[in-house]
Amino acid sequence: MSFVAKWDDLPAIGNCTQCRDTLIDALNKAVPDHGFVIDAQGISAAAPISQADDEKMREVLRQHGGAVNHYHWQVAGMDCGSCVAKIETALGKFEGVSCIDVSMMRETVTLGIDAAHDEARSDITKTLNKLGYPAQEKNAPGAAKATGPSCCASSSCASSTVNDAASNSADDAQNAPKQSLLRRFAPWSSENDEIAFAAICLALGGLIGSIFPVTLPYAMSVASLLAALPVMKKAARLAQSGAIFSIELLMSVAVIGAVAIGESLEAGMVVLLFAIGERLEGVAAGRARSGVKALMKLTPEQARRVVDAGFETVTPRDLVVDDIIEVRPGERVPSDGVIESGVAEIDNSHLTGESVPVFSDVGTDVFAGAIVTDSPVRIRVTRAAGQTMLDRVIELVEQSEKHKAPVERFVAKFARIYTPIIMGLALATVVIPPLLFGQAWEEWIYRGLALLLIGCPCALVISTPAAVTSALARATRIGLLVKGGAALELIGAVRTMAFDKTGTLTEGKPKLSAIKTADGYGENGILTIAAALEAVTSHPLARAVVTAAENRNLDLPVVEQARTIAGAGVEGRIDGALYQVGAAKRLNGMPDGEMGDWLTAQEDDGSTAVVVLKDRQVIGALALRDVARSDAKNALGELNRLNITPMMLTGDADRVAKRMAAELGMEYRAELMPEDKLNALAELRDDPKRSGPVAMVGDGINDAPALKSADVGIAIGGGTDIALEAADAVAVKDRLGDVVNLVKLSRAARRVIRENITIALGLKAVFLVTSITGLTGLWLAVLADTGATVLVTINSLRLLIALRKA
Repeated sequence: MSFVAKWDDLPAIGNCTQCRDTLIDALNKAVPDHGFVIDAQGISAAAPISQADDEKMREVLRQHGGAVNHYHWQVAGMDCGSCVAKIETALGKFEGVSCIDVSMMRETVTLGIDAAHDEARSDITKTLNKLGYPAQEKNAPGAAKATGPSCCASSSCASSTVNDAASNSADDAQNAPKQSLLRRFAPWSSENDEIAFAAICLALGGLIGSIFPVTLPYAMSVASLLAALPVMKKAARLAQSGAIFSIELLMSVAVIGAVAIGESLEAGMVVLLFAIGERLEGVAAGRARSGVKALMKLTPEQARRVVDAGFETVTPRDLVVDDIIEVRPGERVPSDGVIESGVAEIDNSHLTGESVPVFSDVGTDVFAGAIVTDSPVRIRVTRAAGQTMLDRVIELVEQSEKHKAPVERFVAKFARIYTPIIMGLALATVVIPPLLFGQAWEEWIYRGLALLLIGCPCALVISTPAAVTSALARATRIGLLVKGGAALELIGAVRTMAFDKTGTLTEGKPKLSAIKTADGYGENGILTIAAALEAVTSHPLARAVVTAAENRNLDLPVVEQARTIAGAGVEGRIDGALYQVGAAKRLNGMPDGEMGDWLTAQEDDGSTAVVVLKDRQVIGALALRDVARSDAKNALGELNRLNITPMMLTGDADRVAKRMAAELGMEYRAELMPEDKLNALAELRDDPKRSGPVAMVGDGINDAPALKSADVGIAIGGGTDIALEAADAVAVKDRLGDVVNLVKLSRAARRVIRENITIALGLKAVFLVTSITGLTGLWLAVLADTGATVLVTINSLRLLIALRKA
């Protein structure tokens, strides 16, 4: 990977995901076959860049580095994808707006506006408020401070959220007297205003009608129209902004028509039931948002930094790499780091889902938001604010709604043409029977209005996002991060899954696998001598030998005159005898006979073999190799049972790959460079014998291009930052079993989506027929629509408890 540019050098793009994606697309188009990717620091290319290509690349960077400023609004009232679409349509008409990022999850709107049109910001705020979405520009003069990350779909400022809490509270206190008198004394929350308003209007109309019976039809007509006034106003504003065929328009026409033909009570019930349905959507959206808000609160407000004079209290965003901080029992860790001193039980459940705290000592990695439970520890910071694992989790969850599932995109497009079709069908129902067949106008107007209400696509519109949001929330709770509905849906369709070997299928570090001794020596004796010598070096093989001795609780003898032999091994004296450990050929100690055959067999099997010599005579040998993860075989077996074929893609020697593949029971391809892995994935994808998308699972820098190239990339959580950025999903717990859980959760989500669409369309089909034939009236029509919305929401919430044993 070659580094291209830092985000700090492109301030106009900043943290805007849409601008970054546009830039990457432009780079890949201008300079193809280089595999440009982004991470938290900047842009990198998978292939070397020639001078000619570099000029093209720099020109693209200059073109996209223009004077665009990003502004942020806090926006309330967004309940589903329909709300997001309405806002995008309205704001897209403003001149000078280059990018729009509407996040229902964070309740924010971010716009890229060129410098010449900055003055449009106040008009944008007014437009959002007129559409029925209370908005306030963040960090504007007189505005409350941001309550979430002030970057477009990014968590780089997430750590400042808690630090601003006090000032937000102060702002809220100042704004409290400005609340309306009704709002201060109303016994219901502001979210229920429309329900309460409709109920009060209808109750007053009914009361007046009961006192003065002669006025009942007129009182209920006025009450129904007043109850529908907020819906009508919103429909008019949406039409002005370009969203003509909205659900609000259907409701408005139905209410006015019902009142016109004397069905004022049913018109009022339509408004009330619609308000209840809208509130239910808001509740579902709130459940989805609560997960992100809870994550944002995990970073503590303050950190205790160790300095020469003792301690100083700073905010987490003031910490830099290599700072030493102290965290005491009951406190949360403010930043990712490594324990420098002390031991403690640390609760990492916010990231890993582990139910009990984990014992952690010197050298153990800890993550921001984790809780130190029993004793103080000092931690060296390894990631600054905005780049921690917790920040990455928040960013992935927030961005997940941007990558819509294919089914969701289809449903959204279908809903856009479905609404005008229903309006046309309703009009035909009203007009054709009276004109062509002499039927009564009033009866067919009534049936047409019922059909109009049945046509509301509420349940259909939320059928997919409700399921996807619930599945993503559940995934986060069990240590799985998925970058959006598109990846979530695709994972369940995978039929071939490629795995990197080192660090993914294996532990990624050598372990002692076998010991061979000469006559008169025992295994522990040989291991004790080898470990005593290897303790003087930090070579990975040496550390594996020492660790093996420690695991057997062996006491190591004192070594004198110890020294390393460059390229060969280690030697030293124990009790006056000269001992050596290292490669047989380089120590001139290549044995023959049984010992020689054993060494050859171990090396043919993919192990690294070293000999132990005493006074130049071989007394034993050790075999070390990278062993399979403890859960690898079970995980691959589960994948096979799910009808997914695992395939190993590795750069290791063929003999090593062959041995590992045989042990795990899978196909393999060996001696692959990073570009060879891309070709292998393409071949797997084009293989007529294989069906479905191809997934890639990896953890290293050399896996990043393959993760990006595969239909779905899955990173193991202990991997490199580049691999995590390139992947579509991340297994935070660093275990292969979670890849299986990811597939199971994806398939459960796909099943729920199909059920939701069946419920939404099935109920509509039934009531479509009954409305046209006159079997059901207006209130039953809207009750059916609201009921479908409730059923779809409840069915989707089942995913919040999926995979309970994960």
